[in-house]
Amino acid sequence: MTSQIQNNQRLYYLDGVRAFALILGVFFHASLSFMPMFIGWAVMDISTSEVVSIFVLISHSFRMELFFIIAGYFSHLKFHQQSLSVFLQSRFVRILIPFVLGWFLLRPLLVSGWILGGESMRGEANIINGLIAGFDSLSELPKGLLIGTHLWFLYYLLFISISFILLRVVIGQHQPTYQWLKVVLDRGVSWVSNARTGILWVSVPTSICLWFMNSWGMDTPDKSLIPNIPVTLIYAGFFFFGWLLHRHDNLIGFFSKITPSKLIFFLVSTLSCVILAGFEMKVGHVNYQYIKAGFLFCYAVMMWTLIALSIGLANKLIKGSNKVVRYLADASYWLYLIHLPIVIWLQIAFAELPLHWSLKLVMVSGMTILLSILLYDIFVRSTLIGVVLNGSRKTRMIFNKHKNE
Repeated sequence: MTSQIQNNQRLYYLDGVRAFALILGVFFHASLSFMPMFIGWAVMDISTSEVVSIFVLISHSFRMELFFIIAGYFSHLKFHQQSLSVFLQSRFVRILIPFVLGWFLLRPLLVSGWILGGESMRGEANIINGLIAGFDSLSELPKGLLIGTHLWFLYYLLFISISFILLRVVIGQHQPTYQWLKVVLDRGVSWVSNARTGILWVSVPTSICLWFMNSWGMDTPDKSLIPNIPVTLIYAGFFFFGWLLHRHDNLIGFFSKITPSKLIFFLVSTLSCVILAGFEMKVGHVNYQYIKAGFLFCYAVMMWTLIALSIGLANKLIKGSNKVVRYLADASYWLYLIHLPIVIWLQIAFAELPLHWSLKLVMVSGMTILLSILLYDIFVRSTLIGVVLNGSRKTRMIFNKHKNE
């Protein structure tokens, strides 16, 4: 199988999966201004569609879980390539530093975006005043410190990574318990990956965690530094699953193999979610609790199948090393960090234009990705920032004056 690991051979298609998971976040956030109802986003466009609601429902169900499963996979690889101290140091450098510095740099821009978005819907946006108010929000510190941006995923990744490694070290001190757990967990992840109905069974505990969310689906835990327990359990579960997948050659290939049963599970669960989602606000319905339980189970199945199918599709499409895919994988971390202020400002600029929502969505997403990649190539890839984000300093690809010499 192409997914087999021989002598630590790199699975190049996973670069594509990582890039896809993060770039999908750009389209997800870019679509929120086109929702047919006001959801508290920075701005609401004059052109909206129910199709956007379906896209938001589906994309939000799996994109971050996919990221965490890939993070767990590569964390296991790095953990066994490096000493514990080097591994922990790399987590702090590549996660904690971007989280803290990114928050202080991006939070004022996001606040100004929300201010300008509200003003634009009243026809009175003032860019300069919006920027000043955004940076003035930092004067409220320490209130709201490190809260309120899209960088919450780094906080949870760091918390889950460090907690898991410390737990692994502690349990490893008692070998009988450690060996017993290894056997049980290896059998479990192997069964889920190989059994036709494995995804259905693992969706049960996932849906139980989803039950305790504030809404139908995954919550966005950006309001507090106190870890949200059900959110943490789900992301930790996917991180751990990715960790276990790396322990065995071929296992990720079996898990992500595109089969008729996975396609059927995906189609049925997705259609069910789209139909049942309309009952979320009907709390007085006589069967509300049963409908919610059905929706959450289908949501969990959709989540797991989309993750497996995304990895499997990448495995089929990406054969061997690909410079473009590798470049996008390297750039995707920076792109996701920087994209949200750009998205919001572009949404505000396009909000009142008499264009179809689909054209605006493509333009906002495409311009955000293009601008972010240009900034990455000029200011990040070959600089110290690139070392922090990617682990090494890399040669520019677009603006490399020596590439044709």
